[in-house]
Amino acid sequence: MTDTATTTATRTWTIDTSHSMVEFSVKHMMFSTVKGQFTDFSGTIDLDEQNIANSAVDVVIQAASIDTRDEGRNTHLKSADFFDVETYPTITFKSTSVEPKGDEEFDVTGDLTLHGVTKPVVLKVEQTGRGMSPFGFEVAGFSAKTKISRKDFGLNWNAALETGGVLVGDEIKISIEIEAVPATPAE
Repeated sequence: MTDTATTTATRTWTIDTSHSMVEFSVKHMMFSTVKGQFTDFSGTIDLDEQNIANSAVDVVIQAASIDTRDEGRNTHLKSADFFDVETYPTITFKSTSVEPKGDEEFDVTGDLTLHGVTKPVVLKVEQTGRGMSPFGFEVAGFSAKTKISRKDFGLNWNAALETGGVLVGDEIKISIEIEAVPATPAE
């Protein structure tokens, strides 16, 4: 979200989903980590170069697009035990504030709606680059990370282990890589 001489007002950027990822990781059986991703999502970034605090992010993820590289696990995660994609087909994030935290770093606070529950979440965002692509259009890159408690969103299913502990951890680490292109031309 760097300053640029050609941009003087808010511009809308569209997430290029073919060059972006929404990933998550969670502890499995208390000692290993399972990773997954959502493959169907869309979103926009309204970027105000003059006052970053006026910027906004809006993202919609199709919950049924969950992929953990195991079809049986994917099916279970889509069921009422977890995401209940028939009842709650989308996961959304809508920012409520953007706060600069240093050179190219921002806290983006917003409302995450997951499994019918909305909670505030803070994304730690870094702009990873910006410039012209070899195809003649502007591109911006962002990385974001956060952690949530799945139980805060009503995702409570679990199984006790014989050795103690549980099958699925509560803390979910979320990692996002975004490549965005302008939906509106520079003024």
